[in-house]
Amino acid sequence: MAKTLELEFTTEFGKSARLSIDNPKEPIDGSVVKAAMEEMIASGVFTSTNGNFAAVKGARVIDRNVTEYEII
Repeated sequence: MAKTLELEFTTEFGKSARLSIDNPKEPIDGSVVKAAMEEMIASGVFTSTNGNFAAVKGARVIDRNVTEYEII
């Protein structure tokens, strides 16, 4: 089972940008995630092809199960 924390931001141009974090530490605290996202925006370090991160849009955990089959 692979989990990914996906952070979604609104950019300076009103578009969406996402940042994915593999295997996030659980349990995930929404207020801590929001505060970290606001720090990322304030730092100005993160940018995307759609512009600099400007606002927090949302966050979600994606849980993926992969089942491999041996083909003979």
